[in-house]
Amino acid sequence: MTSSALRIGEPSLRLRLRRAERGQRLKAFALVLPLLAFLALTFLVPIAGMLWRSVEDGEVATVLPRTVEALAGWDGRDLPGEPAFAALAADLREAREAGALPAAARRLNYDVNGYRTLLTTTARRLPSPPEPGRAAETLLDISPRWGEVETWGAIARARGPLTDFYLLAALDLKRTADGTIVRAPEDTAIYLDVFGRTLGIGASVTLLCLLLGFPIAYLLAALPPRRSNLLMVLVLLPFWTSLLVRTTAWVVLLQSEGLVNGLLVWTGLVDEPLRLIYNRFGVYVAMTHVLLPYMILPLYSVMKGIPPSYMRAASSLGASPLTAFRRVYLPLALPGVGAGCLLVFILAIGYYITPALVGGGGDQMISYFIAFYTTETVNWGLASALGAVMLLATLLLAGVYGRLVQGRSGTGDRGL
Repeated sequence: MTSSALRIGEPSLRLRLRRAERGQRLKAFALVLPLLAFLALTFLVPIAGMLWRSVEDGEVATVLPRTVEALAGWDGRDLPGEPAFAALAADLREAREAGALPAAARRLNYDVNGYRTLLTTTARRLPSPPEPGRAAETLLDISPRWGEVETWGAIARARGPLTDFYLLAALDLKRTADGTIVRAPEDTAIYLDVFGRTLGIGASVTLLCLLLGFPIAYLLAALPPRRSNLLMVLVLLPFWTSLLVRTTAWVVLLQSEGLVNGLLVWTGLVDEPLRLIYNRFGVYVAMTHVLLPYMILPLYSVMKGIPPSYMRAASSLGASPLTAFRRVYLPLALPGVGAGCLLVFILAIGYYITPALVGGGGDQMISYFIAFYTTETVNWGLASALGAVMLLATLLLAGVYGRLVQGRSGTGDRGL
């Protein structure tokens, strides 16, 4: 009787357990839901907006709809026919009367320098209405540039609603009037060099932080708690000071009449002050100082969890201190190395204030150009494209680095 009752009640107990587990999962999800919503609003939505702006292209189609429609089947090899000239003349008259011409002029000027002046001048001098069948002749009389294929190619490339113009420009590429992708002219092909400079500075600063931060983190993990806590306060002390103040302090220290040059001259190491500021050296020094704590903290958190008995066991088995460190300690500390390097590298490639204050004209990173196109020229498309390319490059490098760290960690574990 009792056994039968237990068998009958077993499904009910199992059902109650499932409900309890489901309720716990729902409560846990409800607790993290505000954080997820915050991340979505402050991280995912801005990134999605940036990616959309890098391919959005609707200004010209809105202002010059007839012209865009007339160029829909144009091959880009020869000048378009009379209907395209007539459509452009009609669109320019209406856009000038409505005050909508500056939007299209600004977008086309991104592609071909001087297009803003060409559109405004043509719209101002265009007769109203032009003689039927003579739109091409009228426009060519106003400006010979309407007889160039590339002038019409700029309108065709901006017909929207989506475009690869900004992404190609971020890679020093462009499309010709017939759709062929070619290298941008030498005077405008600067972004690949800037990307390379940004990644190079980020990698160099990451390496300097690792070389300086690893021994400090090792010392913090090996010292007794009372001493390590005191030293940790010194590591965290820079966080209590503004980034702008710390960067400006390096300007004072590294200038020609600053403390560093004064000590070098006073000790006789140099005869005259060195140029330590407004160059790459100043950028490395200031960025390494700012980002060093971000390397020490992940290293310390991992090293603190490595038992000292592992090194003693390796020594008791005949391993030298260097071999024990290389075969035992370093593989166990590798996750901290990977986390610290990724954190410092990602922060470094996005720096703007420090290179702008202590670097020269050839030391500016991609963030400087993104800020320039956002605030100065209001070219949101190119600024978003530069950000999108940098985001993609960072994700690829992070993925490759993560695989390398995982592979080396696995190799080290098997070697033990």
